[in-house]
Amino acid sequence: MNPAVCCLLIRFFRTFATMFFKYHHLLVVLLVLLFAACSASKYIPDGEYMLDRVVVKSDIKGFDAAQLEPYIRQKGNSKWFSVFKIPLGTYAMSGADTTKWINRTLRNMGEEPVLYDTLQARLSCEDLQMAMHNMGYMDATVSLDTYKRGKKLLAVYMLHPGEPYAIRHFNYDIQDARIASVLAPFIREQKVSEPNKVFTVNGLDTERKRVAKLLNDSGFYRFHKEYIDFSADSASAEKQIDVTMHLMRYNSETDAAEVLHPRYRIRNVIYTGNGEKLPLRKKILENTTAIEQGKYFSVSDLQNTYNKFGRLGAIRYTNIRFTEVADSLIDYGNVSDRWLDCHIQVLPNKPNTISFLPEGTNTAGDLGAAASLTYQNRNLFRGSELLSIQFRAAFEAITGLEGYENHDYEEYNIEGKLQFPRFVAPFLSRNFTRRSTASSELALSWNLQNRPEFHRRVFTATWRYRWTTASKRTAYNFDLLDLDYVYMPWISSTFKRDYIDIASSRNAILRYNYEDLLITKIGFGISYSDATHAVRANVETSGNVLRALSGAMAFKRNDQNQYTLFNIAYAQYAKLDFSYTKIFRIDKNNQLVMHGGLGVAYPYGNSNVLPFEKRYFSGGANSVRGWSVRELGPGSFRGTDGRIDFINQTGDVKLDLNLEYRSKLFWKFSGAAFVDAGNIWTIRAYGEQPGGQFKFDEFYRQLAASYGLGLRLNFDYFILRLDMGMKGVSPVYDSSKEHFPLLHPKFSRDFAFHFAVGMPF
Repeated sequence: MNPAVCCLLIRFFRTFATMFFKYHHLLVVLLVLLFAACSASKYIPDGEYMLDRVVVKSDIKGFDAAQLEPYIRQKGNSKWFSVFKIPLGTYAMSGADTTKWINRTLRNMGEEPVLYDTLQARLSCEDLQMAMHNMGYMDATVSLDTYKRGKKLLAVYMLHPGEPYAIRHFNYDIQDARIASVLAPFIREQKVSEPNKVFTVNGLDTERKRVAKLLNDSGFYRFHKEYIDFSADSASAEKQIDVTMHLMRYNSETDAAEVLHPRYRIRNVIYTGNGEKLPLRKKILENTTAIEQGKYFSVSDLQNTYNKFGRLGAIRYTNIRFTEVADSLIDYGNVSDRWLDCHIQVLPNKPNTISFLPEGTNTAGDLGAAASLTYQNRNLFRGSELLSIQFRAAFEAITGLEGYENHDYEEYNIEGKLQFPRFVAPFLSRNFTRRSTASSELALSWNLQNRPEFHRRVFTATWRYRWTTASKRTAYNFDLLDLDYVYMPWISSTFKRDYIDIASSRNAILRYNYEDLLITKIGFGISYSDATHAVRANVETSGNVLRALSGAMAFKRNDQNQYTLFNIAYAQYAKLDFSYTKIFRIDKNNQLVMHGGLGVAYPYGNSNVLPFEKRYFSGGANSVRGWSVRELGPGSFRGTDGRIDFINQTGDVKLDLNLEYRSKLFWKFSGAAFVDAGNIWTIRAYGEQPGGQFKFDEFYRQLAASYGLGLRLNFDYFILRLDMGMKGVSPVYDSSKEHFPLLHPKFSRDFAFHFAVGMPF
């Protein structure tokens, strides 16, 4: 490693360790690993070189050479965060005597130096050239230059693509007249035959798959893409190619005469279970099956049937097979179809389960314990309905409270859910039911909270729908009705005296959230995700229907001039949430992730304040990680009493901006370096939240920023995450030291530690 670079790295780690941990031994370990990586050349035999780095370039501007990096067969040692060769340094710390356990351990944990191999380099050049030919650059070549320094080698692959070839004419040679008639309307619509389209092997293969799928969905059960071939004529001197797609006739054996491809219809759909009894009702089985009697065989219907059965919790295993009915021909004029019988075998899942889950809790330093007991029935009415009943109890010992008789927090919650794997609603046609992939859910819950300050009861009733597209990339949810009734049976006289009665003229947020309240929500959400993008949006409203009925039905008003239903004020608001995540994959071990989230909620009509359960908060493991949860905002508001500021440190607007670099470390461990920014604000000005109102000419100066490191333990089915954040910029303006903790770090004041399950975004 270059001495200047080593010096710079030493300076970086010294500064970071001082600011973050103040433990010198961490700095020593990192420096030793870095210097060990610099001295790994001692393991390189004479006459050989360590492959230090590989670069892929192109001599044509605008050609994306990075997309061909996967074709490089040999690459340098892996790097943490694309910079630090820590695995190599770990290996280099081992001694030559492998009988010692410390040397074996270091070598197993580390990564052996990659020795440059001329054969692998030559094969890489051939693979790169072939890849460019497949992309339409038929005259492409590759040159390799190597640069040696000591026992290290830099390999530079220079790509010379040249000009791509274009398709001049795309023709079809379909030797089966029946297939030609089926494909006629689809051939006119396909895109690959457009003149001057770049010639690529992937494009031809895509067209072959498209035609094969069209035929598989049109009854041609025995057709496969190997019946399709291409020929190309590049005789033109203008880098143009004439392409012909050849579709051959059917032959069942290599020596059999070629005939027309057979076309099949479904004669019978036969269900079998574990023994004579089927696990589901016949009507449910039929509505789950996309394969229908009398229709042409369709591979899409087959896949949809597998997908729909896979969504049924009552079914453990599904197997679908087809048998050709011997000597069966259906005459349709001058053509004949054949019959297929469809056999669907469904094996049931275990119907009942009971689970017990203990938990440890820590809320603002108050230690406690919780446990939940859950019962599930996966096939309640023999329609794969999932009944789930959960009972949860929690206890915490609250510290730091004065003037209260009890210092314990108790919570009990019972929740029942009934999920239907279909769209449940009146007046639905059978065709709609068969095509729909929606599920329906009815949920009821009762939550009891006893705190030293107050007792709170929340009753919830929900009816919702969920469904996804066939690709499973897009999901929708529709909450037709979400009813929440918040009931406050008791409030401590101390709490009322200190925070409600005296503050009745100024603390509207506090007062509003300690009164009985009715929330009637309707909401709709959509989410889309693929390998590099994730988009989520959700909108909900509450109270509009009741407000429309208030005047006509003469609803009573309370002493705050709010309409009430059964003497209970109802909330009225609108809320919109949107988030976007973009992943930039640098290589197989490193990626850069950008995330942005925006939420806006507006109370109106019957509400001047948003219900506490619907208000936003900032800080925590999934937000600005230099602050603990509910410690940040709104705006430049500065909390003074953690026991009550969990109410005031909420808002109506939230903005999150995150940038995170993720790197694979070793085994199942990954690391992350992140920068977060964001805050919350209120839409209206509240006296108890000075500096908290959103203003276009001020909000950007109230953005908080933090930075830090994270460690992830990935078990594939779940991820454990540890994040350590430091405040960088604080929205509080009291002093320059507090406003810019990045320049004046104080570990006890600016550090926040987070433990969570799953990725932050």
